[in-house]
Amino acid sequence: MRAIRGLWRWRHNPLCRPTDLAEGRVGLVALLLVVLAAPVVGVLVGCATEDALRRSVREQHANRHQVRATVVREVDPAPLNIDPEGSVGGDPRTRVLARWTASDGTGHSGPVATRLKNPRPGDRFPLWTDAGGRPTARPMDTVTATTHAVLAGFGVTLLTAGAIECVRRLVVRRMVHHRYVRLDRAWERAGPDWGRTGTGS
Repeated sequence: MRAIRGLWRWRHNPLCRPTDLAEGRVGLVALLLVVLAAPVVGVLVGCATEDALRRSVREQHANRHQVRATVVREVDPAPLNIDPEGSVGGDPRTRVLARWTASDGTGHSGPVATRLKNPRPGDRFPLWTDAGGRPTARPMDTVTATTHAVLAGFGVTLLTAGAIECVRRLVVRRMVHHRYVRLDRAWERAGPDWGRTGTGS
């Protein structure tokens, strides 16, 4: 509000240069864009991201199935094969050799990660598999999708506001540069007569 009142006062200020008024208008436009346009862009991006993530959630829930796997024996951990969900809340997973029956009725076996602390042969645990019965990550839920969309929209809002501020600074910097160029030219014209008695008479 102060910027708007200040811009209005500049209109009737005899000491106000045209460049001052132009800088004020650039600042006002930038402020309006940050307050109005940046949130709109963030909301649009957030909505588009949420739609895409919700489609992905539906596809994952349609193609991934939870089955019950049976531990055959514990196997040595694979240090280079890092599971992105391998540690949740400080709960590291243990790799075991397990067998399971896929949703289509076919039997499978292989090394998988489990949250069982002390797995023993015969222990059962839940395992997510794809349509072919291969182990896969747990499908994303709608809460996670919404959280990701909100974060994406908020991030885009901040980036848009930052971009607007950068453009404003570049424009004002260029205007100040042109002002100094004109001032230097004026000084060059007035320089030979500066300080002399009767200058301009």
